[in-house]
Amino acid sequence: MDRIRSVNTAIIEICDVTADGKVYLTTGIGVSPILLEKAEKVIFELNSFHSPRLREMSDVVVLHGQNSWPKGLETPLSKVGTPYTLVDPAKVIGIVRNNEPDEVSEFSESDEVCIKIAENVEKFLLSEMEKGSIPKSFLPIQSGVGNIGNAVMKKLGECPEIPPFYMYTEVLQDSLISIMQSGKLLGASTCALTVTTKSLNQIYANMDFFAKRIVLRPQDVSNNIIAASQLGVISINTALEADIYGNVNSTHVAGTKLMNGIGGSADFSRGAYISMFICPSIAKGGKISSIVPMCPHIDSSEHSVQIIITENGIADLRGKAPAEKAELLINNCVHPLYKDYLMNYLKSSKPGHIRHNLEKCFELHTNLLRTGSMLP
Repeated sequence: MDRIRSVNTAIIEICDVTADGKVYLTTGIGVSPILLEKAEKVIFELNSFHSPRLREMSDVVVLHGQNSWPKGLETPLSKVGTPYTLVDPAKVIGIVRNNEPDEVSEFSESDEVCIKIAENVEKFLLSEMEKGSIPKSFLPIQSGVGNIGNAVMKKLGECPEIPPFYMYTEVLQDSLISIMQSGKLLGASTCALTVTTKSLNQIYANMDFFAKRIVLRPQDVSNNIIAASQLGVISINTALEADIYGNVNSTHVAGTKLMNGIGGSADFSRGAYISMFICPSIAKGGKISSIVPMCPHIDSSEHSVQIIITENGIADLRGKAPAEKAELLINNCVHPLYKDYLMNYLKSSKPGHIRHNLEKCFELHTNLLRTGSMLP
């Protein structure tokens, strides 16, 4: 965060601010502490909709230096900072009062593909427990936001063989609130509560329960690679597409059109004990394959991607040579519409440590741009 040299004006939502510069944030800590430090001028949105008891969840510590990590963070719920961040009162040029919730859309009901992906994630984690790779007490989970992540966490929350667990994650979404109330989710460290107004009201009405089980942190702590490694986090993130060697594109359609931000997926996948990416095998009714010969944009490289799961199956890429990864991904994860094409691509490509045909590696993407479908 030291790379943020200067900010002209920061607009920050808060629950409260004191005359000496103690700032109590709301449901998203994010990068607010460093913005308040770097900004020349500050405008506060004092939103009285939010519970003032959010300070009981907040744990603010500002890290400086690329190798910094939050010392003393021994469990997902360890608090190592203060319930407030600081601002120089002289920089505050205005306070705007408000009393409105944030607008967070509800997720759609899980379809058959999401449910099958969730079942495969459950199957993989149970097999790791059976092998002893995951202890019987389980490990903290990080989950990306979205319909598929929501379905996965709901499934894990309902699985009787998976013990109650903690989360160390970037955002907390709707399905996790009911899982926490059921006792399956013991507690969660997060950067933000990305929940609907209904769920947020549920939290505020039961703060005696939730305040002890949720910790809100700045983003450089919630997404800290070293913390994720020390805690042994299992990361579960959604891929836009993956190539046959395990490189993942999370953000750019056809390598150029930005669909969404990267979020914390790369942070967690680099530090995680187990790094998992999930996605449907096809999109747009089969016009798009989520497994391609080569990703035209890479957010998480093969070196930090261990497991890829689609509704068709599981590819455990750990300890595999490139050719083994490719065959495993094609056989286990690719949709039947594209399986023969990708296997033929692999077998016909020029031999090498990584086999590729540089004249055809983006043929599926070229088809998509030219005809609206990847289908050969």
